[in-house]
This record gives sequence, structure tokens and C-alpha cells, in this order.
Amino acid sequence: MKEFIYQGASIAYHTKGKGEVILLLHGFCEDSGIWEEFQTEILEEGHRVVRIDLPGFGQSAAINPISIEEMADLVKALMDHLQIAQFIFIGHSMGGYIALAFAQKYPSYLKGLGLFHSQPYADSEEKKANRKKSIEFIQRQGTILFVKQLIPNLFAEAFVKSNSFLLDKLVYRATQYPAEGIMAAQQAMIDRVDHSETLARVNCPVLFIVGKEDKAIPSENSMEQLHLPQDASIHVLEKVGHMGMFEAKRSCQTAIKNFAAYCRQKTSGA
Repeated sequence: MKEFIYQGASIAYHTKGKGEVILLLHGFCEDSGIWEEFQTEILEEGHRVVRIDLPGFGQSAAINPISIEEMADLVKALMDHLQIAQFIFIGHSMGGYIALAFAQKYPSYLKGLGLFHSQPYADSEEKKANRKKSIEFIQRQGTILFVKQLIPNLFAEAFVKSNSFLLDKLVYRATQYPAEGIMAAQQAMIDRVDHSETLARVNCPVLFIVGKEDKAIPSENSMEQLHLPQDASIHVLEKVGHMGMFEAKRSCQTAIKNFAAYCRQKTSGA
């Protein structure tokens, strides 16, 4: 991992490969390591993959408070640091919220936008209340019990039963993140704005990867968003929850590779 400084904090990132740039951005209580094995097949297709540890996750220092828009600014700062003028932005879950904020603020950077188990809508009042309860729980109990409850619920039940080693690894990794970073990210998601209009107006191709058994994103939101952009590639995965990079690795890799090829054709005018 390399690092650069953003708002006085050390932010870790990884870049590998040559060619068209694809940014893979992780979600809440994850880090860039979730893409480590997933990226291999994408790299083999002649791409340069950039991965970031968001503030407070992985090897990046926490920034508290921080907003979704400020995390989008962080992504721009890194891309400017790497002298990358255009790229395909694939955001998982919270990473998708950041991708949409980026699309609103910096549309000229985007060759393509991918919402990987994500959505453009703001939290419902019930969801905001639940996030606030999570923050209060972490303040009282710390992070270990919180992530032990969180991580298994991100997967389809059948996958959980047959992949205990992977889940234990993800839970352990999440227990290492500072409470400050987890709470800052929760608050950022509470405060985020609705980006459905951004998605409707985006002028680059959009990729949707949706899990039919995703308990983290309301199914009505997952389906409703599919009709917003004018140019969309849609993949609805059976028996998959919120973590397609593990639950349906090959299907998701293929979806991203095909999407990148399509974006390249659109850019070249073919």
C-alpha cells in the first residue's frame, strides 16, 4: 500500500496494472482488501486498478467528522495526485454513495459509473434512527459486538452457512478499525443527500449490480433506481446478498469487464 496526505490524515491506496483505469471503492466496515483477489481477472484484461482505504478503514487514518461529499473530494485529490484524468468508478455500498457524490461534483472525470449493491436515495427516517442507535451502541460497547452482528447480515443465508472462514476473516478485519472511523462513516451516511437526480442526469454509462437477497439495500430502491439513467447495464443476481464480490465473484468480474469494454467503445465513438 502507498499513502498520500488528505486533510492532514494518511490515506492508504493501491494501484496495479496498466491501461484503462478502474477505481474499486469499498463500502462501510470494509477496506480495499475486499477487492484483492477480485481484481485479478480485471487486471488481466489490460486495466489499471486503483483501490483506496477510506478514512478510518484499513490502513487509513480516521477523519472525524467527514461527509460523503468530502470523501468524494478525497477521491478526486488522489486521482489528481496520480494524474488520472478519466476513469471508471465502481462503488460498493457506501462506496456507491461516494461515487454518486463524485458524479455530481466532478462529472468530467467519469467514463463510467458503477453502483455495486448501492443506491442513490437518502436514508429513510427509520434507517437514520437505526444508524444513530448503532453509533450509541459503539460508544457504549465498542466495535467488536457491532461488527459481529453486521458482517453476517451482508450475505445471503446459504452463503453464510458454507463460508464461515471468510466471514470470520472479514469480522476480524473489521474489529481492527477504530471506533472513531466507523462512527464517522455512519454519521456521513445519515447526513447524505438524495442523488436520484444525479443518477438520472449522469452523462456516462451506468452499471448496476443488484443482489436479490440483499438485506442492506431495500429491494424497492434497488429496482426503482434501474430506470433512472439513460444508459444502463443491469445485473440482478439470484441467491446473492450484499457482497457479490464474494458471493458471485465470476459473474461480477464479467459484468465489470464487459462494462469497461462498453465504456471504451462509447468513449472512442465506436
